[in-house]
Amino acid sequence: MYKKINLIYICLLIFVVFSCKTKTENEKTANPLVSETTENWISLFNGKDLEGWTPKIRGYALGENIHNTFRVEDEVIKVSYDEYEDGFKETFGHLFYKTPFSNYRLRMEYRFTGTQLEDGPGWAERNSGVMIHCEDPKKMSKDQKFPLCIEVQMLGGISSTDPRPTANLCTPGTNVVMDGELVTAHCNDSNSPTYYGEQWVNLEVEVHNDSLIIHKINDKEVMRYSKPQIGGADMDDYNSEYKDRIGEPVKGGYFSLQSESHPVEFRNIELMELK
Repeated sequence: MYKKINLIYICLLIFVVFSCKTKTENEKTANPLVSETTENWISLFNGKDLEGWTPKIRGYALGENIHNTFRVEDEVIKVSYDEYEDGFKETFGHLFYKTPFSNYRLRMEYRFTGTQLEDGPGWAERNSGVMIHCEDPKKMSKDQKFPLCIEVQMLGGISSTDPRPTANLCTPGTNVVMDGELVTAHCNDSNSPTYYGEQWVNLEVEVHNDSLIIHKINDKEVMRYSKPQIGGADMDDYNSEYKDRIGEPVKGGYFSLQSESHPVEFRNIELMELK
């Protein structure tokens, strides 16, 4: 009798273990990124300070964080202007991460807060960006406004009658190919909805070297393009060496968070390298 009960118990235990294993394997088959996203996403922001990040603000040396523009509060990177007593004066800034990348997925949350500085340019209201494939910030001139890069432009809604998509494309010192055509316009809109107020928005950029770049908002693709390359009508704003390299593919680089005169916040900044 006891042997029979023990045998039944053992059989049930084997069935439960096998069922759980099969379920896990089926989940991985249905979603091959289950283990990958769990194991390979790395945090680029420790939530405490700007370790690993370096500011470059127009008119100042690399590493000089004037007026405490980039700061960490409440586990958030904040772009703030409360110490700008003399106004913005076109001191466009970028906070660079220390490592360049070529193939990766980059994700974060952002939101616009407060009001723009009074002397900030009109187009910069509720406007910021994540700059990818950036040139080395050490090569930027002291008075350079923007790095040569691809900009994933973030916009927040201002008027309910004026749609303002986000995760757009801007091209400082670059061009791209979209739908088989070379795109030379400086900015191009995505197909995302408009986001108002101070809500957090999820942004993801998927980068495959120079072959494909995809923008996503709240897990939905809103734009894709390929073949980022040196070029554009603003080449006079960059080191003269780039004029001899127009059309050269841009296959990777640094990325940075932008300061353009409207307060903005970033959190949960993570990256997964792709093979």
